[in-house]
Amino acid sequence: MKLRLMTYNVHRCVGGDRRLDVERVAEVISAHEPDVVALQELDVGRLRTGHVDQAHRLAELLKMGFHFHPAMTVEEELYGDAILTHLPEKLIKSGPLPFYRAVPGLEPRGALWVEVMVGDKPVQIINTHLGLIPQEQKRQAAALVGEAWMSSDRWKAPGVLLGDFNATPYSATYRLLKAAARDAQSVSAGWAKAPTATFPSTFPFMRIDHVFLTKGLKTLNVFSPYDAMARVASDHLPLVVDLEIEV
Repeated sequence: MKLRLMTYNVHRCVGGDRRLDVERVAEVISAHEPDVVALQELDVGRLRTGHVDQAHRLAELLKMGFHFHPAMTVEEELYGDAILTHLPEKLIKSGPLPFYRAVPGLEPRGALWVEVMVGDKPVQIINTHLGLIPQEQKRQAAALVGEAWMSSDRWKAPGVLLGDFNATPYSATYRLLKAAARDAQSVSAGWAKAPTATFPSTFPFMRIDHVFLTKGLKTLNVFSPYDAMARVASDHLPLVVDLEIEV
């Protein structure tokens, strides 16, 4: 059985041309027909983006079901992450990640865990968006691999942790996560080609968007679209990973 995943930081659907365009983001996603889409930096009901529920609108345009987790709430305005899919699914958990209080003004972070059915096989998927400060990232990554998330009794292989980690492969945060799961862009996951960078979208040279895999999953293909629309729709490119589910 095969599964196509996409992780995409959509920058509140504001592109490099400073234009707010939810439909353009949907078009970038739709062109690659993912089974599951993990999105970061979505606005829901925020004044700055015209009070649009971006999670709902993207799901509507893509004809997918969705779950949204607001990492940040300011009165009625929400900002956070979502998982969209056309597969049968159920929400397992959503919640905050540790907040680093030593630096004031940092953005709250969270994670969203959904189980999807690929044929008769349940696959666990966690989407997240970690902070910018290394000390903050390490605390959040430790929480994700801990008992509340990936060490939970409910986390059973095959499973995927993906999102925008704001951490390169040279960071302590990345090493902590890779000790718990395999990078989809590594030989241990079956991928022997050069890894794909996604940031910034105009000239991608940084790998901060990652897909981590448990046992039972093998990487078949990895790519980031680099057409004119993808380069301008957000400050990140989408990262697309094709997986084989071993049965």
